[in-house]
Amino acid sequence: MMIEIGGTFDLEVLKRTDFGMFLDAGDLGEILLPTKHTPDDLSVGDIVEVFLYLDSEDRPIATTQVPKAEVGEFAYLEVKENTPIGAFLDWGLDKDVLVPFAEQHRPMRVGDSYLVFLYLDNQDRITATSKIDKYVSNDPEHGFYPQQAVELIIANSTEMGHKAIVDQSHWGLLYKDEVDQRISFGQTIQGFVKHVRLDGKIDLSLKSGQQIRDDFSQVIQTHLEEKGGFAAVHDKSPPNEIFDLFGMSKGQFKKAIGALYKQKVIAIEKDGIRLL
Repeated sequence: MMIEIGGTFDLEVLKRTDFGMFLDAGDLGEILLPTKHTPDDLSVGDIVEVFLYLDSEDRPIATTQVPKAEVGEFAYLEVKENTPIGAFLDWGLDKDVLVPFAEQHRPMRVGDSYLVFLYLDNQDRITATSKIDKYVSNDPEHGFYPQQAVELIIANSTEMGHKAIVDQSHWGLLYKDEVDQRISFGQTIQGFVKHVRLDGKIDLSLKSGQQIRDDFSQVIQTHLEEKGGFAAVHDKSPPNEIFDLFGMSKGQFKKAIGALYKQKVIAIEKDGIRLL
């Protein structure tokens, strides 16, 4: 395993000093874990999980603090300070992370939060950029598949819905007519791959296929309860008739009534469906 700046690793404690523990970081050599971040029960020979970065003098250093993102990841971070070299963002460590002016999509303001990507600059310093498009992959051979559970970071809104970064790597789309909860820019939320198009683009949902089917089943059951227990539609009814009545496609309707039939909630008759 390659041990690099900007990642989290399990390292062995080599020795104790008055100002902290030195850890074995492989090719990076011995790296200091300062006393203020050293667990009280840590001893020489123990293994400790640490994050590696550069201190104010550009020396590798370890911490047990957990950053809000690591190198190669996206995060929604708040600006703590503006300086002559750029904006510094709070990312969970004592030392804030810099967004140089050249890496700001638009001028950053203290107190506001921005979606950024973390990378190593040419001196191995962890740096952030809000120019994120170039770091989101467009590779259609991504390996995502329908019904896969994924982590989403909500990004820009479009006429069709919300763009989201899928599992820290690719763009996906949440269609606005399928979002029934409040979501906001920069929010991290669990979602599901709904469909992968032929060009590799990813359609997303905030619900699993099973949750969607359960919702459609509930819509049908509620309609039956409100209409005396019978609806004159069935799996041979025209698609537009089904959509006008329940707001779902014929395929979705057939799956939903199939589930209700198996659960013995309805009977499927020649001229419609009946609540049992």
